[in-house]
Amino acid sequence: MVPSGVKTAASMWPLAELAAKSGLTGRTIRYYIARGLLPGPLKGGRGAVYGLEHVDRLEQIRRLQARGLTLAEMVQQQALEPAGSKATGSAVEPEAWWQYRVAPDVVVQVRGDASPWRLKQIRTRLAEMAAALQGPGTPEAT
Repeated sequence: MVPSGVKTAASMWPLAELAAKSGLTGRTIRYYIARGLLPGPLKGGRGAVYGLEHVDRLEQIRRLQARGLTLAEMVQQQALEPAGSKATGSAVEPEAWWQYRVAPDVVVQVRGDASPWRLKQIRTRLAEMAAALQGPGTPEAT
């Protein structure tokens, strides 16, 4: 019997096997690692291997996508943190915001890391809001 916490060769796979096991391409897995959605390999270099935590994380990403979350939202909300865990030693990250002035007295701020499709939706609604605020009875419309 193997003590808990000890990795065995049976629970470690090269990228190609992890890709086959998860149903994703190796390119997608490397992209998730680059975006911070997935930790890097347990052992780097030519003999890079991935473990059970990678399989679990990929399954979690798939479930969150099925619920409608984008990759950007997963990163932004840190939705992949295991329940009850706390980030340790993390520095405060700066946040970029877009600011839209829809009327002289109305400003709307949107996070700068929103996905492109989401930003398009937001701009459409902001244009509608700006048009409604410029309707009859406003000083700018006269």
